[in-house]
Amino acid sequence: MSLEFLLRWVGAFVMAAVGWWVGTTLAARSGNEDVRSIIVLTLSGFAAGLLLTPYFTTRPASWLRRKIRQIPAHYLLSGTIGLALGLIIAALLALPLSMLPDPFGSFLPFVAAVILAYLGVMTMVTRERDLIAALHARFSRNGSSGERYVLLDTSVIIDGRIADISRTGFIDAIMLVPRFVLNELQHIADSNDPLRRNRGRRGLEMLNRLMKDSETPLEITDMDVPEFHDVDAKLVALARDLNAAIITNDYNLNKVAELQGVRVLNINELANAVKTIMLPGESLKVHIIQEGKEPNQGVGYLDDGTMVVVEEGKPYIGKTKEVVVTRVLQTVAGRMIFAQLPKKNGR
Repeated sequence: MSLEFLLRWVGAFVMAAVGWWVGTTLAARSGNEDVRSIIVLTLSGFAAGLLLTPYFTTRPASWLRRKIRQIPAHYLLSGTIGLALGLIIAALLALPLSMLPDPFGSFLPFVAAVILAYLGVMTMVTRERDLIAALHARFSRNGSSGERYVLLDTSVIIDGRIADISRTGFIDAIMLVPRFVLNELQHIADSNDPLRRNRGRRGLEMLNRLMKDSETPLEITDMDVPEFHDVDAKLVALARDLNAAIITNDYNLNKVAELQGVRVLNINELANAVKTIMLPGESLKVHIIQEGKEPNQGVGYLDDGTMVVVEEGKPYIGKTKEVVVTRVLQTVAGRMIFAQLPKKNGR
């Protein structure tokens, strides 16, 4: 038996009782003891209660519950704090306002309570992010920065290297994954394109790995920036509000965030920075796997992905050879090492 069904019958009997009471009262006042009017009013009340009760009980409650669930949790908290502050100020003003001459003293305390409660809620909701940023800056100046955050974007989660980095303990802030980033990952994982679907599933697996194995705390947050619809724009705005950095390997997001004064930790830049530094004249072993662009060149890769171009290395494709570094070139794509086979017997 559902709650709505039970309330329908309760409402039906209550309204039937009201209809009977109205009918008997009217009959007593008119002196007409006609039972038919009483029965008609009783049955009408019963039918009205049976049909209309849900529209005054369960339906409004369901609508209100849906609306509350759609409101972000931090808005509810901010609104509640604003309401409390507004009512406290109204309570302090109630006594002096009540001492005003009638009719002002009788209704102004109530009007002040309504206005101040509304202003408190609206102020806290609309200026919430500014207040958080101000408090964060104040605590930082006092030497108690509290919990510091870094935001993870979709690309860096899918990339997966953040899982290995977090296990080293190099990240000394709480990693935040906003709900809108998680929703984008789920949308990619549900894509009809097999490549996108695999990328999305990899991202979800990496997120699960981060939550289980990371030395750095990871949190999923419901904080949102409703005025923006694009995920990157939301991420930059949220990072700016929280005074947090963004960890990414997305070049476009990197540039947009830097233009808006948001600190960016780029995984690709980190990977290039920690690659082994090779100096001309040093020897290394490389497995040559393909020919290069120039005639007779061979190309291999180090364990960190650095490309090694070996002069006269084409005949040794498929073999591991010891080579001597001749020069190191830094490009937009990363570091490239040029090497040659060691000379034999002074040749």
